[in-house]
Amino acid sequence: MRAQPQREHEHEFEAARGLPEPLPPGEHIVWQGAPDWRALAVRAFHVRSLAIYFALMLAWRVGSQLADGAGVADAAKSIALLLPLALLALGILTLLAWLSSRTTVYTLTDKRLVMRVGIVLSVTFNLPLRVIDAAALRPASHGTGDIALTLAEGDRIAYLQLWPHARPWRVRRPEPMLRVVPDAARVGQLLADTTAALAGSSQAIQRPAPVRAGSPDGGPTTQDKHVNHNGPVAA
Repeated sequence: MRAQPQREHEHEFEAARGLPEPLPPGEHIVWQGAPDWRALAVRAFHVRSLAIYFALMLAWRVGSQLADGAGVADAAKSIALLLPLALLALGILTLLAWLSSRTTVYTLTDKRLVMRVGIVLSVTFNLPLRVIDAAALRPASHGTGDIALTLAEGDRIAYLQLWPHARPWRVRRPEPMLRVVPDAARVGQLLADTTAALAGSSQAIQRPAPVRAGSPDGGPTTQDKHVNHNGPVAA
C-alpha cells in the first residue's frame, strides 16, 4: 500500500523544533531551515508588485489632478487617504510573510521531509522520501530558491492547506514547495543525495532536457533544475 503524507496538528510543546514527536531510533536530521521572509514577501505575497501598482496608481491620480489645473497642494491632498491605505496593505502583507517565515520549519531527515507550517494553527505534513517522485529547484535572488516536490500518484495534499508552501498554479495536483530557502542549491543537493541513499542508488549526475518556459509566478522555466527520485540534483 502506498504511504500517504500525514497531516498532524501541533501540540502546545514540540518534542523538537519542527517535529511533533521525537524521531525514531536510527533516524537523524540531515537539514533544517525556513523561508527567507524578505524573499517570501516578494515571491509569495507579491509585495514588490503591489508596491509598484500602488505607486503607479497614486502617480496617475496626482498627474490627472495637475492636468485638470489643480495645484500641487490639492493634488497631494487627493492621495492623502489613499497613500496610508496602500502602506497599510503592504505592511500587512509584509507582516504575514514575516510571521509565515517565523512559524515555518522544514526538516529533512534520512527518511522523510517534515513541513511544519501555519501561522495561527500549526500543521505538520510528514512526507516519506519514498513518496517524492521528483523535485524541481527554481533559483531566486541571493542564493535563495524554491524546491517543488512532485508526489507519487495517489499521494495528494490540498492546495489551500499547503499555501503559501505550494507551487503556484498546480491546483489539480498540488506540489508541496520549500519556499525561498537560503542556500537552495545545497539544500536541493542534500535532498537528492538523501533520497538516493535511501533508495540505495549511486547514479551519476544527469542533465535533463530543457524545461518548457512558463510564467514568472512559479510555472516551470528553463532555470528549473530537476531532482530525480533516485538521483542527485541535475546541473
